[in-house]
Amino acid sequence: MGHEGPYLQLRPLGGGREWDADPARLRPLGPAELLSARVAEANARSRTGLGLGDIRGSPPTDRPQDLGR
Repeated sequence: MGHEGPYLQLRPLGGGREWDADPARLRPLGPAELLSARVAEANARSRTGLGLGDIRGSPPTDRPQDLGR
């Protein structure tokens, strides 16, 4: 997020083209909106093959998996 003159420049969570927004018309996300945005972000990542390691709070994937030994 940046600013140009009196407007804030916003960009979608998943990237894309930015747009100008009037700061007087913006508000913080509510809990349900934030959860929805995070689920959409996680779903988009799973479709691009980035895997679970990129999701905040996921267990690290850099150690060998326990194969039941």
